[in-house]
Amino acid sequence: MKDKKNKPKDEPTHEEVESLRTQLVEVQKERDDLLGKLQRVSADYANFQKRAARQVAESIAYEKETLIKTLLPTLDNFEHTLEKSQAAESVEAVLTGVRIVYDQMSDVLRSHGVEAIESLGQPFDPAYHEAMMRREDPERQDNTVLEEFQKGYKLNGRVVRPSRVIVNKLACAEAPPQTETPCETPDDSDDHEDSAEDRRNTDTE
Repeated sequence: MKDKKNKPKDEPTHEEVESLRTQLVEVQKERDDLLGKLQRVSADYANFQKRAARQVAESIAYEKETLIKTLLPTLDNFEHTLEKSQAAESVEAVLTGVRIVYDQMSDVLRSHGVEAIESLGQPFDPAYHEAMMRREDPERQDNTVLEEFQKGYKLNGRVVRPSRVIVNKLACAEAPPQTETPCETPDDSDDHEDSAEDRRNTDTE
């Protein structure tokens, strides 16, 4: 019994130690490779962020330059119109020049995807119109745009400014939904009151 307790534990052989050392070296090498790859990816991502920000800034600057170049001819024509208006023989000649500049400006905006919102005579749509006032016009349909204070515009189909308009609001249209009869005239109202009074007298008798 005493010999078994004092028996030393088995120690690793030389081959096992060398194998563990070899595995340790391989693991350290893999670690160093992964760390190097991580550092390179991190550096590439940082460079990408800087490059992307620079490209966005350059793209915005290019678009601004393109827009300004398309507007300059319109500005030139407007200056020519102002110069010639001093020697114009009639107001109609000045208006013609202004109309030409306006049409040219509209063409430039259209080339950039800007289009005016059609409002007059159209049904009121809160997605495209902003109601400034209400007016009653019996000759027009209810909820129809009667007048335009300020023209609205869309950019590539998206509203950048709604049209400010006056909307037609008929008095009959404000009646409760369950009321199917048209608005009563003063004569009809009197007849209605007489009929109600007759019914009350009959109930009393």
